[in-house]
Amino acid sequence: MKKVLTVQDISCLGKCSLTVALPIISACGVETVILPTAVLSTHTAFSGFTFRDLTDDLTSILSHWKKENVSFDAIYTGYLGSKRQISIVADAFKQFKTDDNFILVDPAMADNGKLYKGFDENFANEMASLCSAADYIVPNLTEASYMLGIPYREEYDEKHIRDVLVSLTALGAKTAVITGVSFDKSHIGVYAYDSVKREYYMYFRDYLKESFHGTGDIFASALTGALTLKKPLMEALKIATDFTFNSIDLTIKNPNHDWYGVEFERAFPSLIEAINK
Repeated sequence: MKKVLTVQDISCLGKCSLTVALPIISACGVETVILPTAVLSTHTAFSGFTFRDLTDDLTSILSHWKKENVSFDAIYTGYLGSKRQISIVADAFKQFKTDDNFILVDPAMADNGKLYKGFDENFANEMASLCSAADYIVPNLTEASYMLGIPYREEYDEKHIRDVLVSLTALGAKTAVITGVSFDKSHIGVYAYDSVKREYYMYFRDYLKESFHGTGDIFASALTGALTLKKPLMEALKIATDFTFNSIDLTIKNPNHDWYGVEFERAFPSLIEAINK
Protein backbone atom coordinates (compact mmCIF):
# COMPACT_ATOMS: atom_id res chain seq x y z
CA MET A 1 0.00 0.00 0.00
CA LYS A 2 1.26 3.48 -0.86
CA LYS A 3 2.26 5.60 2.13
CA VAL A 4 2.41 9.40 2.46
CA LEU A 5 3.96 11.43 5.27
CA THR A 6 2.25 14.78 5.77
CA VAL A 7 3.75 17.46 8.00
CA GLN A 8 1.50 20.26 9.26
CA ASP A 9 -0.51 21.41 12.27
CA ILE A 10 -3.69 19.96 13.74
CA SER A 11 -6.51 22.46 14.04
CA CYS A 12 -8.89 20.31 16.05
CA LEU A 13 -11.94 22.18 14.73
CA GLY A 14 -11.94 23.99 11.43
CA LYS A 15 -11.40 21.67 8.45
CA CYS A 16 -7.87 22.53 7.42
CA SER A 17 -4.30 21.22 7.66
CA LEU A 18 -4.13 17.67 9.10
CA THR A 19 -7.87 17.29 9.67
CA VAL A 20 -8.20 17.74 5.91
CA ALA A 21 -5.06 15.93 4.71
CA LEU A 22 -5.61 12.75 6.72
CA PRO A 23 -9.13 11.91 5.47
CA ILE A 24 -8.57 13.07 1.88
CA ILE A 25 -5.34 11.15 1.26
CA SER A 26 -6.85 8.12 3.02
CA ALA A 27 -9.93 8.34 0.78
CA CYS A 28 -7.57 8.06 -2.20
CA GLY A 29 -6.58 4.63 -0.88
CA VAL A 30 -3.22 5.78 0.46
CA GLU A 31 -1.92 5.25 4.00
CA THR A 32 -1.41 8.61 5.69
CA VAL A 33 1.32 9.08 8.30
CA ILE A 34 1.21 12.39 10.17
CA LEU A 35 3.88 14.57 11.76
CA PRO A 36 1.94 17.24 13.69
CA THR A 37 3.79 20.51 14.15
CA ALA A 38 1.31 22.07 16.59
CA VAL A 39 -2.13 21.50 18.10
CA LEU A 40 -4.70 24.31 17.93
CA SER A 41 -8.21 24.18 19.36
CA THR A 42 -9.49 25.75 16.13
CA HIS A 43 -7.96 27.35 13.06
CA THR A 44 -6.80 30.93 13.31
CA ALA A 45 -9.93 32.54 11.87
CA PHE A 46 -11.54 31.89 15.26
CA SER A 47 -10.75 34.15 18.19
CA GLY A 48 -9.32 32.91 21.49
CA PHE A 49 -7.94 29.64 20.13
CA THR A 50 -5.48 27.56 22.14
CA PHE A 51 -2.06 26.67 20.72
CA ARG A 52 0.54 24.09 21.70
CA ASP A 53 3.84 24.05 19.80
CA LEU A 54 5.18 20.55 19.06
CA THR A 55 8.50 21.60 17.51
CA ASP A 56 10.50 19.98 20.33
CA ASP A 57 8.89 16.60 19.55
CA LEU A 58 9.54 16.51 15.81
CA THR A 59 13.17 15.37 15.79
CA SER A 60 12.59 12.47 18.19
CA ILE A 61 9.61 11.26 16.16
CA LEU A 62 11.65 11.36 12.96
CA SER A 63 14.56 9.57 14.66
CA HIS A 64 12.26 6.78 15.83
CA TRP A 65 10.92 6.28 12.32
CA LYS A 66 14.47 6.16 10.95
CA LYS A 67 15.38 3.43 13.47
CA GLU A 68 12.30 1.49 12.38
CA ASN A 69 13.38 1.78 8.72
CA VAL A 70 10.15 3.51 7.79
CA SER A 71 9.90 4.73 4.21
CA PHE A 72 7.40 6.86 2.33
CA ASP A 73 6.11 7.07 -1.24
CA ALA A 74 5.61 10.81 -0.82
CA ILE A 75 6.29 13.58 1.68
CA TYR A 76 3.81 16.46 1.74
CA THR A 77 4.27 19.56 3.88
CA GLY A 78 1.70 22.23 4.65
CA TYR A 79 1.66 25.07 7.16
CA LEU A 80 4.94 25.37 9.08
CA GLY A 81 4.98 27.89 11.89
CA SER A 82 8.64 28.85 12.28
CA LYS A 83 12.08 28.84 10.68
CA ARG A 84 13.09 26.10 13.11
CA GLN A 85 10.29 23.88 11.83
CA ILE A 86 11.41 24.55 8.26
CA SER A 87 14.96 23.52 9.24
CA ILE A 88 13.74 20.28 10.83
CA VAL A 89 11.62 19.47 7.78
CA ALA A 90 14.55 20.18 5.46
CA ASP A 91 16.58 17.65 7.45
CA ALA A 92 13.71 15.16 7.22
CA PHE A 93 13.77 15.54 3.44
CA LYS A 94 17.45 14.52 3.46
CA GLN A 95 16.70 11.50 5.65
CA PHE A 96 13.65 10.16 3.83
CA LYS A 97 13.97 11.29 0.19
CA THR A 98 14.77 8.46 -2.21
CA ASP A 99 14.92 8.01 -5.97
CA ASP A 100 11.48 6.38 -5.80
CA ASN A 101 9.46 8.96 -3.88
CA PHE A 102 8.55 12.62 -4.27
CA ILE A 103 8.28 15.71 -2.10
CA LEU A 104 5.39 18.17 -2.39
CA VAL A 105 5.58 21.50 -0.54
CA ASP A 106 2.60 23.75 0.00
CA PRO A 107 4.30 26.96 1.20
CA ALA A 108 1.26 28.07 3.19
CA MET A 109 2.28 31.50 4.49
CA ALA A 110 0.42 34.25 2.59
CA ASP A 111 -2.67 35.23 0.60
CA ASN A 112 -4.24 38.28 -1.01
CA GLY A 113 -0.91 40.09 -1.25
CA LYS A 114 0.04 39.75 2.41
CA LEU A 115 2.03 37.36 4.61
CA TYR A 116 0.17 35.66 7.45
CA LYS A 117 0.57 37.18 10.90
CA GLY A 118 3.94 36.32 12.44
CA PHE A 119 5.76 35.80 9.14
CA ASP A 120 8.25 38.15 7.47
CA GLU A 121 10.34 38.23 4.30
CA ASN A 122 13.12 36.25 5.99
CA PHE A 123 10.61 33.46 6.62
CA ALA A 124 9.58 33.60 2.96
CA ASN A 125 13.24 33.20 1.98
CA GLU A 126 13.54 30.12 4.22
CA MET A 127 10.40 28.68 2.65
CA ALA A 128 11.87 29.29 -0.81
CA SER A 129 14.93 27.31 0.27
CA LEU A 130 12.70 24.44 1.42
CA CYS A 131 10.88 24.53 -1.92
CA SER A 132 14.22 24.09 -3.70
CA ALA A 133 14.31 20.52 -2.37
CA ALA A 134 10.80 19.67 -3.60
CA ASP A 135 9.59 17.85 -6.68
CA TYR A 136 6.29 19.76 -6.61
CA ILE A 137 5.40 23.12 -5.07
CA VAL A 138 1.88 24.55 -4.93
CA PRO A 139 1.96 28.23 -3.92
CA ASN A 140 -0.69 30.81 -4.62
CA LEU A 141 0.49 33.92 -6.45
CA THR A 142 1.12 35.84 -3.20
CA GLU A 143 3.37 33.08 -1.85
CA ALA A 144 5.15 32.75 -5.19
CA SER A 145 5.80 36.49 -5.30
CA TYR A 146 7.24 36.59 -1.78
CA MET A 147 9.51 33.60 -2.44
CA LEU A 148 10.82 35.23 -5.62
CA GLY A 149 11.13 38.70 -4.10
CA ILE A 150 8.95 40.29 -6.77
CA PRO A 151 5.95 42.63 -6.38
CA TYR A 152 2.57 40.94 -6.02
CA ARG A 153 0.16 41.76 -8.83
CA GLU A 154 -3.59 41.74 -8.33
CA GLU A 155 -4.00 41.95 -12.10
CA TYR A 156 -1.86 39.84 -14.40
CA ASP A 157 -1.81 38.09 -17.74
CA GLU A 158 -0.81 34.61 -18.85
CA LYS A 159 2.75 35.69 -19.64
CA HIS A 160 3.26 36.86 -16.05
CA ILE A 161 2.04 33.53 -14.67
CA ARG A 162 4.33 31.61 -17.03
CA ASP A 163 7.30 33.78 -16.08
CA VAL A 164 6.61 33.23 -12.37
CA LEU A 165 6.33 29.47 -12.89
CA VAL A 166 9.68 29.30 -14.68
CA SER A 167 11.29 31.38 -11.93
CA LEU A 168 9.82 29.09 -9.27
CA THR A 169 11.33 26.02 -10.89
CA ALA A 170 14.65 27.87 -11.10
CA LEU A 171 14.63 27.74 -7.29
CA GLY A 172 15.05 23.98 -7.64
CA ALA A 173 11.58 22.42 -7.70
CA LYS A 174 10.93 20.26 -10.74
CA THR A 175 7.26 21.25 -11.09
CA ALA A 176 5.52 24.41 -9.91
CA VAL A 177 1.76 24.82 -9.64
CA ILE A 178 0.18 28.21 -8.97
CA THR A 179 -3.26 27.94 -7.39
CA GLY A 180 -6.10 30.43 -7.53
CA VAL A 181 -5.23 31.69 -11.02
CA SER A 182 -7.95 33.69 -12.77
CA PHE A 183 -7.72 35.58 -16.05
CA ASP A 184 -11.37 36.69 -16.02
CA LYS A 185 -14.18 37.05 -13.51
CA SER A 186 -15.88 33.82 -14.55
CA HIS A 187 -13.20 31.16 -14.08
CA ILE A 188 -10.53 30.17 -11.57
CA GLY A 189 -8.09 27.30 -11.46
CA VAL A 190 -4.48 26.20 -11.55
CA TYR A 191 -1.52 26.77 -13.87
CA ALA A 192 1.52 24.48 -13.78
CA TYR A 193 4.94 24.11 -15.35
CA ASP A 194 7.00 20.92 -15.55
CA SER A 195 10.61 22.07 -15.95
CA VAL A 196 11.84 18.60 -16.93
CA LYS A 197 9.41 18.24 -19.85
CA ARG A 198 9.26 22.03 -20.36
CA GLU A 199 5.48 21.79 -20.59
CA TYR A 200 2.71 23.99 -19.20
CA TYR A 201 -0.62 22.74 -17.90
CA MET A 202 -3.75 24.61 -16.91
CA TYR A 203 -7.20 23.67 -15.68
CA PHE A 204 -10.09 25.97 -14.76
CA ARG A 205 -13.59 25.73 -13.33
CA ASP A 206 -16.38 28.27 -12.90
CA TYR A 207 -15.63 30.97 -10.33
CA LEU A 208 -17.62 30.41 -7.14
CA LYS A 209 -18.32 33.69 -5.36
CA GLU A 210 -17.92 32.45 -1.78
CA SER A 211 -14.46 31.72 -0.38
CA PHE A 212 -13.64 29.43 2.53
CA HIS A 213 -10.74 28.67 4.84
CA GLY A 214 -8.84 25.46 4.04
CA THR A 215 -9.52 25.06 0.33
CA GLY A 216 -5.81 25.23 -0.49
CA ASP A 217 -5.22 22.33 1.90
CA ILE A 218 -7.99 20.37 0.20
CA PHE A 219 -6.41 20.90 -3.22
CA ALA A 220 -2.87 20.03 -2.08
CA SER A 221 -4.06 16.90 -0.26
CA ALA A 222 -6.04 15.58 -3.22
CA LEU A 223 -3.16 16.39 -5.57
CA THR A 224 -0.75 14.50 -3.33
CA GLY A 225 -3.04 11.49 -3.24
CA ALA A 226 -3.42 11.44 -7.02
CA LEU A 227 0.31 11.86 -7.68
CA THR A 228 1.16 9.13 -5.17
CA LEU A 229 -1.03 6.79 -7.19
CA LYS A 230 1.05 7.67 -10.28
CA LYS A 231 -1.60 9.75 -12.00
CA PRO A 232 -0.09 11.94 -14.75
CA LEU A 233 0.27 15.58 -13.72
CA MET A 234 -2.58 16.90 -15.88
CA GLU A 235 -4.96 14.22 -14.60
CA ALA A 236 -3.87 14.82 -11.00
CA LEU A 237 -4.45 18.57 -11.37
CA LYS A 238 -7.92 17.91 -12.77
CA ILE A 239 -8.79 15.46 -9.96
CA ALA A 240 -7.66 17.88 -7.25
CA THR A 241 -9.30 20.94 -8.82
CA ASP A 242 -12.60 19.16 -9.45
CA PHE A 243 -12.68 17.83 -5.89
CA THR A 244 -12.00 21.29 -4.48
CA PHE A 245 -14.68 22.81 -6.72
CA ASN A 246 -17.21 20.12 -5.80
CA SER A 247 -16.47 20.58 -2.10
CA ILE A 248 -17.10 24.33 -2.27
CA ASP A 249 -20.15 23.94 -4.53
CA LEU A 250 -21.84 21.42 -2.22
CA THR A 251 -21.13 23.66 0.76
CA ILE A 252 -22.65 26.74 -0.88
CA LYS A 253 -25.75 24.76 -1.83
CA ASN A 254 -26.33 23.87 1.83
CA PRO A 255 -27.98 26.96 3.38
CA ASN A 256 -27.07 25.70 6.86
CA HIS A 257 -23.36 25.21 6.22
CA ASP A 258 -20.80 26.20 8.85
CA TRP A 259 -18.75 29.32 8.15
CA TYR A 260 -15.36 27.90 9.09
CA GLY A 261 -14.76 25.33 6.34
CA VAL A 262 -16.15 23.38 3.41
CA GLU A 263 -18.11 20.14 3.47
CA PHE A 264 -15.46 18.18 1.57
CA GLU A 265 -16.70 14.93 3.10
CA ARG A 266 -19.82 15.11 0.93
CA ALA A 267 -17.65 15.26 -2.21
CA PHE A 268 -15.75 12.05 -1.45
CA PRO A 269 -17.81 9.90 -3.89
CA SER A 270 -16.66 12.06 -6.82
CA LEU A 271 -13.03 11.95 -5.63
CA ILE A 272 -13.01 8.19 -5.21
CA GLU A 273 -14.63 7.71 -8.63
CA ALA A 274 -12.02 9.95 -10.28
CA ILE A 275 -9.11 8.26 -8.48
CA ASN A 276 -10.31 4.80 -9.50
CA LYS A 277 -10.74 5.59 -13.21
